[in-house]
Amino acid sequence: MTATTAAGHLARAHELLAAHPVVDGHNDLPWALREQVRYDLDRRDLATDQSATGLHTDLPRLRAGGVGAQFWSVYVRTDMAGDEAGDEAVSATLEQIDVVRQLVHRYPSELRLALTADDMEAARAEGRIASLMGAEGGHSINCSLATLRALHRLGVRYMTLTHNDNVPWADSATDEPVANGLTRFGEEVVREMNRLGMLVDLSHVSADTMRDALRVTEAPVIFSHSSARAVCDHPRNIPDDVLGALAANGGVAMATFVPKFVLPAAVDWTRQADENMRANGLHHLDTSPAGMAVHRAFEAAHPRPLATAATVADHLDHMREVAGIDHIGIGGDFDGTAFTPEDLADVAGYPNLIAELLSRGWSDSDLAKLTWQNAVRVLRAAEDVARSATRGPSIATIDQLDG
Repeated sequence: MTATTAAGHLARAHELLAAHPVVDGHNDLPWALREQVRYDLDRRDLATDQSATGLHTDLPRLRAGGVGAQFWSVYVRTDMAGDEAGDEAVSATLEQIDVVRQLVHRYPSELRLALTADDMEAARAEGRIASLMGAEGGHSINCSLATLRALHRLGVRYMTLTHNDNVPWADSATDEPVANGLTRFGEEVVREMNRLGMLVDLSHVSADTMRDALRVTEAPVIFSHSSARAVCDHPRNIPDDVLGALAANGGVAMATFVPKFVLPAAVDWTRQADENMRANGLHHLDTSPAGMAVHRAFEAAHPRPLATAATVADHLDHMREVAGIDHIGIGGDFDGTAFTPEDLADVAGYPNLIAELLSRGWSDSDLAKLTWQNAVRVLRAAEDVARSATRGPSIATIDQLDG
């Protein structure tokens, strides 16, 4: 490709994103704000470029990247659910929700809280970024359907059924199987999410949990930040049989940018980097300044394989082929990963991905579905299922259903 052609694709990408901005399925800025400044927003003014702080996200770069809607992850670590009561995870999730609401309140001309698909469209019409929330891991509800309902009332519009560790009612992709999918209570969680209109997010879960959820759900599901296992054989990615089932379900798989999930050569390197973090007494997902200093020192001694927008595009090509153009989206996982692709370094990078897809012959209509239309449709479909629900709130407990 000539430089002139590449520049033309990039210019066209910006034009397309102005009309059909990105709905990104997963951004961990709330956790990064907790780790860096314990939610002191005076120390991280997102109205200005925060590149020097190590953040991937701020308002100028969201605008530069053509982002029109963001699912902010209200993630908390799974070790917060380790005590018998499990309430630390619930409290921390509430703090995460609070900081998202603080951000919306602090930047009202830039951000709009979105609870529905109509809210997303209204935010776009106003020139604001729709701000939605997703809870990353079923440990955030502490095996309580009432807590699930409370999170929904506070604005959470998806829940990832697990994070990196199993929950008592569902298996994670990166833990040893116990339930071999969903337990009876896990199935009840899915049904209650359908009743509420909360999207069932299957990123992080085991393949058996994916299949069980697709069997039980009456509403479309999402993968908020997962790519194709056939392209990069990592358990966090989606097998082809599950991608193929999305057409019948109506769901959307949102490709992630995390190098260890998209670039086969990065898988082993990341395992060694994680081991180095633990050897230094740090959690392997630590992206605090201290954690990043350890990461950077390891990277200097052991140069990492570099993913690019083309690497991500390889996944999207495959996902489009298997799932269909109506069932794919984007979920970068910015501020939730220590490393990013070379030309997708932060939230300003989405035009580079769109330009890459244009160079591969993706049409304007295909790209509009990828960036905006599919994500809005899937939330609207979940709302439709909730409106048609006839059963009342479930009061089932895990002890009743799973013994």
